[in-house]
Amino acid sequence: MYKVLSCRNRQCLLGITDSWNAVDVLVKFHRGSGVLCQKSAVKHPPPELPEMPLCDFRPEPYQGMSKERLLEIRKHSCNPMTMKVTYYKKPVFINQGYMQWLWDVDGRRYLDLFAGVATVSVGHCHPKVTEAAEKQLKRLWHTTPIYVYPQMQEYAEKLASLLPDPLKVVYLTNSGSEANDLAVLMARLYTGNFDVITLRGSYHGGSPQATGLTSNAAYKYPIASSLGCHNTMCPDVFRGPWGGSHCRDSPVQTIRECSCSPGHCQANDKYIDQLKDVFATTVPTRIAAFFGEPIQGVGGAVQYPKKFLKETYQLVREKGGVCIADEVQTGFGRTGSHFWGFQGHDVIPDMVTMAKGIANGFPMGAVVTTAEIASSFAKGVHFNTFGGNPLACAIASSVLDTIKEDRTQENSSDVGTYLMTELAKLRDKYEIIGDVRGKGLQIGVEMVKDKASRDPLPPEAMAEIFEDTKDMGVLIGKGGVYGQTFRIKPPMCITKDDADFFLAIFNQAVLNYIERR
Repeated sequence: MYKVLSCRNRQCLLGITDSWNAVDVLVKFHRGSGVLCQKSAVKHPPPELPEMPLCDFRPEPYQGMSKERLLEIRKHSCNPMTMKVTYYKKPVFINQGYMQWLWDVDGRRYLDLFAGVATVSVGHCHPKVTEAAEKQLKRLWHTTPIYVYPQMQEYAEKLASLLPDPLKVVYLTNSGSEANDLAVLMARLYTGNFDVITLRGSYHGGSPQATGLTSNAAYKYPIASSLGCHNTMCPDVFRGPWGGSHCRDSPVQTIRECSCSPGHCQANDKYIDQLKDVFATTVPTRIAAFFGEPIQGVGGAVQYPKKFLKETYQLVREKGGVCIADEVQTGFGRTGSHFWGFQGHDVIPDMVTMAKGIANGFPMGAVVTTAEIASSFAKGVHFNTFGGNPLACAIASSVLDTIKEDRTQENSSDVGTYLMTELAKLRDKYEIIGDVRGKGLQIGVEMVKDKASRDPLPPEAMAEIFEDTKDMGVLIGKGGVYGQTFRIKPPMCITKDDADFFLAIFNQAVLNYIERR
């Protein structure tokens, strides 16, 4: 094995050393660095970057089919959409994961700050959760709710205990999209009304019903989807027409000036007026529901004025509707200050939908509602073959235990607040970083052409920074209506050392882009 003498990216050959595979390498050229690594020479001394935080775990060497063969199968045998969502120009071929780390098939290690889209809540292959899964696998893989088995009842009781009264009735599903579909059905049955309101820029799933709830053109098809769904202006205090520097419940506020008097948000009033216009012009006098995430996920970690949800809930209930909190991304302690995102808005919804982090990546979702709303659902029969599967319940139960034992909610608050505060310093340093926002480890970094216009940074520019960050060893996500927001939603076990490593990498990726312009 040849020794890397120097490189802007220490990780450019870490795939060899981290995997403990004796692989002979003659040359490795790191994209965009202008640095050539050989056994005898290094050209153009690079800027210093920190070493990737240590990890004692050693992955198993990959012995599967070639990357070329994997891509060939993906292209010809999988749905074409899988090629569209590959994310990177140079795809990442994942082989193994442990806690906040992922390894590709070449043995290279990555810091995972996207967690399979905010899904791996307590860490990849967390030993406690893995042990629970293995134990249940040896006892019972599957049966259905036709029978009574302890795993489903035990988990339902444990989950319900974490929600405020009267949210105590649990219905288990297989995904967030299915949970949101079910919530709409229950709302319509209970209220006797049909129309549902969501926020622009929202994402509530990809099923036929959920695409109606979703308000983002990238996820729309030219077909009818979920009639009766309408949207109102998203109260985005950075990109929207109104907003200021005291609007949101976040460690970092926008840089927009604010002339509001203490305790009163003019921007909130304006966005509530937009909702009132929807009531006056678009929907009947009685509606079924309002659907909203406490912080928009795919929309780009968008946060609302502090009182927006509370006033919205009141208006919706006056129109006969129920209020549904989509906690698919914000639940299970991710926001740090509370276990559920809605708690940060001082509201109690009528229904809560959840998935993703509920089972650390195992396919599972849930709707939790009141006994009164649930009783209306008994008018017909709704059966789910896999919902409440014993294996899923055992895993999800272990996740709840692990969140408590590992203090992941507290870690989300501590590390997330630190990370956002440090990212805000980069925002003040670079003209193209327009906004930093979020709570806990639900973070968005919105990129702009310049702070004055707030025009979104173009997709090709976003792709350059995105790719560079990956090439230097960190995986993040993208979101926003225009794809202009980097999304940072890692496993909730990351450390401040991990945060510092990412900050240095992201700073370098932004600097690289600026220097190439």
